Amino acid sequence: MPKLKTNQGAAKRFKPTAGGYKHAQSHHNHILTKKNSKRKRNLRHTSLVDPSDVRSVVRMLQGS
Repeated sequence: MPKLKTNQGAAKRFKPTAGGYKHAQSHHNHILTKKNSKRKRNLRHTSLVDPSDVRSVVRMLQGS
């Protein structure tokens, strides 16, 4: 049986932690002028993947 390949897009976006998988917030790349400072500041922080999505993230990363 051939080796499984890790989804490289997912490998760059998700990092495993003790409590699950962390990821960066979206909507913090461009068109920042119309977003207020509070919104941009809150988008800086990382958050955990929702428990309902963990299974699909694990499947994408199972090659590693």
